[in-house]
Amino acid sequence: MNLIELLGGALLICLLRMADVTIGTFRMILVVQSKKYLAGIAGFVEVLIWIFAMRYIVQHMDNDINLFGYALGFGIGNVLGITLEEKVALGYVQLNIISRHFTDQIADMLRKSKYGVTILPAEGGSGGVSILVIIIRRKDLKYVQKIIDGIDNNAFVTIQHSRPFRGFIHGSRK
Repeated sequence: MNLIELLGGALLICLLRMADVTIGTFRMILVVQSKKYLAGIAGFVEVLIWIFAMRYIVQHMDNDINLFGYALGFGIGNVLGITLEEKVALGYVQLNIISRHFTDQIADMLRKSKYGVTILPAEGGSGGVSILVIIIRRKDLKYVQKIIDGIDNNAFVTIQHSRPFRGFIHGSRK
């Protein structure tokens, strides 16, 4: 086997692995979002690509460069899968915002931007505070972060996955 064939085989394995891991990473997020049919389709494609890659690898196990291609494809596939998911930004997130001095201004600006905000009273280590709770589409997250940072870039903000069960999400009419 010449050098071009060796490198071509490793590149093929790398590309196949990149594709199946990218799809697999995205599929896992579809599962978390309860998008079962899309997750099923993605899983079918992912495993089909994986089987083709494994068949080629097993047939060419004597070439160590193929194993490096497999590992490189796995690593790059993870990065690509997460990047793809960030671009698509499926689902919702819940932000909890604590600002020492600008709670009302943040709530007012978010409401002017058509986001629903709930203000909860809370007790912190230094006394009373308010917690702003907002549930938004993930694709709106960067915009909402800019609003918050524009008013108080020292606000304490947590972000967590949210899967609404029932009811009305104000931002969905935006």
